[in-house]
Amino acid sequence: MAKRVPGERRKEILQTLAHMLENPKGEKITTALLASKLDVSEAALYRHFASKAQMFEGLIEFIEETVFSLVNKIQSEETNGMKQVEATVSMLLSFAQKNQGMTRVLIGDALVNEDERLQVRMNQLHDRLEASLRQSARTAAGDGALHSSLDANAYANAVMAFVVGRWHQFAKSGFKRAPLENFAQSWSVFAG
Repeated sequence: MAKRVPGERRKEILQTLAHMLENPKGEKITTALLASKLDVSEAALYRHFASKAQMFEGLIEFIEETVFSLVNKIQSEETNGMKQVEATVSMLLSFAQKNQGMTRVLIGDALVNEDERLQVRMNQLHDRLEASLRQSARTAAGDGALHSSLDANAYANAVMAFVVGRWHQFAKSGFKRAPLENFAQSWSVFAG
């Protein structure tokens, strides 16, 4: 029998949990159900995670690491503020489209009836994304790309509401209504 690479089972558990979240019916995921999908005992799950909340934290960490590494890349490579905002929004919608189960975590749907600290952490992620959009909006305003009457805080909030709305539509449509659907036409509202 081949020896497992350290962390391999942990990654497998998180991938299976994310895959289970792709079920558009959004049935409650129990550790017993997760264990049965992995063909292991619940005790085996708890050797890798102290609780189901810790499993969800693992998914949130994956989202944070992936999304913020991409946001940082966009902001360091693109100097035009409006292009930063558009690229960030496009990336966030694309991330959701490629990671259906993670979309349910992003909107908090998968976190209902779980430890409330998970929703707090997701709210903090949203706040950090909005702060990144605000910074890009300030850059755009400095470039003259945003009308001087637009407040960077209000603009970033409206853009983030658009993103979250698209995530919700995607999840609530059973992953049929793609977040990037008609993006170019919708984005023209925010394009300055």
